[in-house]
Amino acid sequence: MKELVEHMAKALVTKPEAVLVTEAEKDGETELNLKVAPEDMGKVIGKQGRIAKAMRAVLKAAATKEGKKANLEIE
Repeated sequence: MKELVEHMAKALVTKPEAVLVTEAEKDGETELNLKVAPEDMGKVIGKQGRIAKAMRAVLKAAATKEGKKANLEIE
């Protein structure tokens, strides 16, 4: 799942080398933290958070397919 989020984020930003995804387990749920360059933050969040919501939806669908739960935090 980490690779999925990384792939989506790198496709959106102008500085793909600055994309950093960390993964942690919390109470049986996978927590993914996404960090991007400050100038790319708007591209990852999108207007009214639409891109961020879409990324979370894709991640949750992939996690459900594997029988897991996942959450995406954008820092």
